[in-house]
Amino acid sequence: MHIVGEIDVPDQPAILCFGEVLLRLNPIGAEPLAHSERLQLHVGGAEANVAGALATLGHHAAMVSVVPDQPLGERAIRALRAAGIDTQPVRRRPGRQGLYFLAPGASLRASEILYDREGSSFACEDWAALDWPGLLAGFDWLHVSGITPALGPMLADATLTAMRAARAAGVRISYDGNYRPQLWGRWSDAPASTLEVLVAEADLFFGNHRDFGLLLGTQFSGEGPERRREAAEAGFASFPNLRWIVSTARQVDSVDQHRLRARIDTRNAAFVTEEHVIPGVVDRIGTGDAFAAGVLHGLMRGEDEQAAVRHGLALACLKHSAPGDMTLFDRAALEAFGEGGLDVRR
Repeated sequence: MHIVGEIDVPDQPAILCFGEVLLRLNPIGAEPLAHSERLQLHVGGAEANVAGALATLGHHAAMVSVVPDQPLGERAIRALRAAGIDTQPVRRRPGRQGLYFLAPGASLRASEILYDREGSSFACEDWAALDWPGLLAGFDWLHVSGITPALGPMLADATLTAMRAARAAGVRISYDGNYRPQLWGRWSDAPASTLEVLVAEADLFFGNHRDFGLLLGTQFSGEGPERRREAAEAGFASFPNLRWIVSTARQVDSVDQHRLRARIDTRNAAFVTEEHVIPGVVDRIGTGDAFAAGVLHGLMRGEDEQAAVRHGLALACLKHSAPGDMTLFDRAALEAFGEGGLDVRR
């Protein structure tokens, strides 16, 4: 056993996730948001989704965040705990809860997200006073994403401080690009200069040729796998700490049928999975976080890159079948997906 905060946890790789816990509101079914009279509530957020998926898969996953000291914050905390996430590092402060609204697509109408995060307790927190070395003690991985620095310069600084503290402590760093133009556009017209400093600290980067095009200010001329390998080689050359670059390739046949494959690049090789057809999509939101969690699940268990990226693809495919942001499929469900077959399991 070892100690994380004041909690005894088994000797297994543990992960600390840093980001805002959000409440999502969306109409029931495919009703347009402007005409809906009833909204469903789900708890999520990119980093919380990763923590929840990994906790469900049996890992120790903790969340560093701030929620408002009011009923909506309590609702968020209850959902994290129900997913098995260690919420001890989550603090309560006065203020408002970060929200976003999902207008679900249907037929030829694409889905759309509207953010309502301005002035949330998380965004207004004084992160400079946080004891990152103390918070990271006992953890093997730190997971962050590009959404948090997109919220403003204070949170960009906080993300960098967390990553540098992790590197100094020998904690591996997972960074999901998650580029959100709507958020960056509020305060920065040159996000690449901020993002490249963050990516320089990462061991594992979730992103593709478009992310590296933004980071490096270049266009990659190849097509398909060749273009992604070209981008990965440029990423490895520019960021010496990177060990893995992981991405998905999605084809949207219709709102409710997608095709998905994944790849993982190392400095010397690349592996591309088979393509899965995903019919009857229930909810696409959170599938990228499910993919990240599946890859981390494999790497945290010491599996090879091919197994890790296959776990990521499987968990992402499963997430398309479940409503809400979080992916709460356990190891048995992950293994059953790998075995195939869609008949009732009795």
